[in-house]
Amino acid sequence: MHAGEFLLDLSRQTLANLRRNKLRSFLTLFGIAWGIASLVLMSALSDGFRQGQRKNMAQIGDNIVFVYGGVTEEQAGGQRAGRRIFLYERDLDVIRANCPAVEVVSAEHKTYQAPARSATNAGRFLTLGVNPDYLKLRNLPVERGRAVSTADVTDARRVAVLGASVRKQLFEKKPVPLGERIFINNYPYEVIGVMSEKDQNSSYDGWDNDKILIPTSALLRDLPASRKVYAEGRIDGFLYRPVSVSQWEEAQAQVRGSLGRIRNFAPQDKGALRVFDSIESAQMFDSIFNAGEIFLAVVSLVTLSLGGVGVMNTMMMAVSERTNEIGLKKALGATSGRILMDFFLEGVFLALLSGAAGLLLTWALSSAVNALPLPAMFSGLPIHWTMLAFATAALGLVAVGSALPPARHAAAMTPVEALRHER
Repeated sequence: MHAGEFLLDLSRQTLANLRRNKLRSFLTLFGIAWGIASLVLMSALSDGFRQGQRKNMAQIGDNIVFVYGGVTEEQAGGQRAGRRIFLYERDLDVIRANCPAVEVVSAEHKTYQAPARSATNAGRFLTLGVNPDYLKLRNLPVERGRAVSTADVTDARRVAVLGASVRKQLFEKKPVPLGERIFINNYPYEVIGVMSEKDQNSSYDGWDNDKILIPTSALLRDLPASRKVYAEGRIDGFLYRPVSVSQWEEAQAQVRGSLGRIRNFAPQDKGALRVFDSIESAQMFDSIFNAGEIFLAVVSLVTLSLGGVGVMNTMMMAVSERTNEIGLKKALGATSGRILMDFFLEGVFLALLSGAAGLLLTWALSSAVNALPLPAMFSGLPIHWTMLAFATAALGLVAVGSALPPARHAAAMTPVEALRHER
């Protein structure tokens, strides 16, 4: 018998077996199909929320760490606990010189509620002093015009990049106000760029759409948060990015150690510096999603196993109903191995048919969900080949496990026993 004829005959036998008990067959097919679909979909759901969380964090910046001065909790260097730790611009030079695991570092300079006006409107906005290093760390893309350059910072030029909401308020009827003049704290600034509009749902200092970016040197000269703080070179905080994600702990230890030596606090004193590490936060979320994914995968595997039990029961019923057929085949010379192979392949075919239906259902549901407008914290249902491979392997094990016992039972029958069986 050719392979094509064999497969055709196998399909006919399977379909005939399904017709004998439609309800039982439907439940069997549905159990395995839903088990496979739920296994893949639950993994995709977890990945969708995981990717949504990462995209949300990436709106602020990619793999960055924020550091602010705190209050010491331990005694160190003859100093009492409870001291306020201040940070200074010169501290960043120490970090650049002594922290090889740090790739980029920049201070944060900002003035809240800075007055700004155009020829037609006015308002108060959070104004950031930026430089090229800061723009490497923060995700502040310019849609029209250009960003603040090194030359702008060096020459303390009065140039500004407007957030999308700021542009709408100051230049309602002019979507591209490049070259226009605005006054920030009564100083004239030229608009050189407009940031792309962001759909944010979290921020640590305000929505990026509501900000104005100007060179750091211009902010410190024209509108520092405090003249005293400016004179001392003090900063509220700074941010940095480690050389690689794998070195985030090493970078954090180097930063704490370097600042601890010059500010007289113990590096292990967690209160001395307030640190928000987006990498550590992402890993924490990953561990939560991983635990949830494992739990859901176990539940899906249980469902898949129950579907396998249904296939086994269906095949056991088929063996019982076809006992006379088995006896006749053996009487005509069919070997036990041939009988075993026939029923085994029929069971495997039934399980694989159900699994294929489950994968088709998965593709249809994921395509439908991904075509919908998605919320900010959810990136749809991404289907990865690794999960498909795992689901296929699980399906194969269930198929073999459910088909083998009925096949062995059929093969073990003797011709006399089978022919004497009464339907």
